[in-house]
Amino acid sequence: MPELSFFIGKGGVGKTTASAAYAVHNASQFPTKPVLLLSTDPAHSLSDVLQLPLGGKATKIPLGAAGKLYAWQVNAGKQFQEFLDEHKQRILEIIDRGSLFSRQDIEPLMDKSLPGMAEISALLALQSAIDSGKYDRIVVDTAPFGHTLRLFGLPEHFLHFLDFLSLAISRDRVLAQHFGGHARLGSDEFLSDWRATVEGLQQSIAQRARLFLVTTPEKFALNESLRACATLGTYSPPLKVAAVVLMRAVIGKQSCKICRRRTEATRTAQTLLKQEFPGTDLHLGEDVGGPILGVRGLKSFANHLFSGRRLNLKIPVPKVRDVVLKVAKWPALDVPLSLVLGKGGVGKTTMAAGLGFNTRQKRRLPVEICSVDPAPSLDDIFGKDVGDRLEPVLGDPKFRASEMDSMSVFKTWVAEVKEKIDQAMSSETSGVHIDLSFERELISALLDSVPPGVDEVLAVFRIIHLLSHRGRVVIDMAPTGHALDLLRMPDRILAWTRVLLKTLAEHRKLNLARDAGVKVAELAHRVRELASLLTDSERARIYTVMLAEPLPDRETERLVTDLRSLNLATRNHRGIAPALSRYDSLYSAEFSKRDQR
Repeated sequence: MPELSFFIGKGGVGKTTASAAYAVHNASQFPTKPVLLLSTDPAHSLSDVLQLPLGGKATKIPLGAAGKLYAWQVNAGKQFQEFLDEHKQRILEIIDRGSLFSRQDIEPLMDKSLPGMAEISALLALQSAIDSGKYDRIVVDTAPFGHTLRLFGLPEHFLHFLDFLSLAISRDRVLAQHFGGHARLGSDEFLSDWRATVEGLQQSIAQRARLFLVTTPEKFALNESLRACATLGTYSPPLKVAAVVLMRAVIGKQSCKICRRRTEATRTAQTLLKQEFPGTDLHLGEDVGGPILGVRGLKSFANHLFSGRRLNLKIPVPKVRDVVLKVAKWPALDVPLSLVLGKGGVGKTTMAAGLGFNTRQKRRLPVEICSVDPAPSLDDIFGKDVGDRLEPVLGDPKFRASEMDSMSVFKTWVAEVKEKIDQAMSSETSGVHIDLSFERELISALLDSVPPGVDEVLAVFRIIHLLSHRGRVVIDMAPTGHALDLLRMPDRILAWTRVLLKTLAEHRKLNLARDAGVKVAELAHRVRELASLLTDSERARIYTVMLAEPLPDRETERLVTDLRSLNLATRNHRGIAPALSRYDSLYSAEFSKRDQR
């Protein structure tokens, strides 16, 4: 069984650099023991850091005779499709036997990109790497906090879903007992094997995984790190941090005022981290003034970070394409909906708050800003607790903020749905009631499982709700990979509603089916309106935020390409010119005197 090391942290703190350095370090220290560096972030930057092309499978990284290192950027679509190719027919058989949906209903949806696919694919890839027996150590470069927490919680949710499927395949037996006839024979070996795999992976993470918390001395990064680690402690069994990596540390005497402040921030962060994680190794990574790229640079940085050697690394001045270093004027938002996207850690939340504040000052319209990032930080921006409900900030009753708590919203919704189902099914005629009692149990089991992608689904509903208010709506999005999932979600929801409406129509004699059909049709109408709005430059605009650094620059370039493919951006241009295009660029840059030199 290989040792598992997960590098977790807020977006933009240096997880990929730290995990890659650790993998290179281990492969060099133990040259006979193969190491796999696995990236589960859907917005990969591992290839950029290694300066090598990486495909959708493990690629050998040239270290010469110094070690055996492999790197794998998980291609979520490819990984999930391979899983479906192997198991699709069995899954369809279970759904056909155990639910109101037919094979013909569900099969088209399984051929589409599904929500939560990134996390599911990450677990499938991790299990595949473990089962291969090829690696002595697996180092995982994770997505930013919010979706890493979802990744760690997914095995538990999967087990609940398997409980639902196990109940579903017993449907024939239950109905035969009540109404006579014979149940179709079928084996649940597939579910048993699947359960064993999920439970094994869950145990591997709980018992063998070492969590490396990566952070920086910045207040936002530290605050988000503490909140995320508190959440990890609520898991069953609890997940604990094994080591802390403090990146971008500035140490020693400094000549400039900015650098002296960063030195003090580093000392303060060290003190805080030692208090919060007593007895945990603290690795200090000195700020080198730019990205660490290539195997040679990573090896040198790893010797400093994990062996405590003096840092001796020269970083060339990066060349960044099409970057405007200064923003002369903040725009006031002139469309109902604005979404702020970008790589983790580039300043999306700050920019979203700035756009909202400036609009409120100049337009005097009500402004509502909502973070749909599972690891939000609006409360850090506004200096007060920001919860799931809109509340005034900065003392202005018409400038309101909220942070969507998707799990709380989902649990409340589940409770309401269960109550309505109980009432509806209890009121049906007795001849059908026996059949519906099983349906009630089946639906209850399904609702007890948290579906992957619930964040993106509920975020769409939240945006629709906010747009019903007058004024301007600003959405602080999750980092790149999962922001794109949200933008793809309206089309997915419309596909689901078509299947639901078709299936409910076949059961229209039931009051519950008729009522549900009306609700689904209303939902489809509202989602269709949102999908139309997102492609209308007169009503919606997308802002991308980046840093004047090579890695955010490259990820932003890939993001813009994806936005264009979704028909959500028309062209790229420099600076801020909101009237020109629905794609506008905001650039956030941090400079010290050393950086400028």
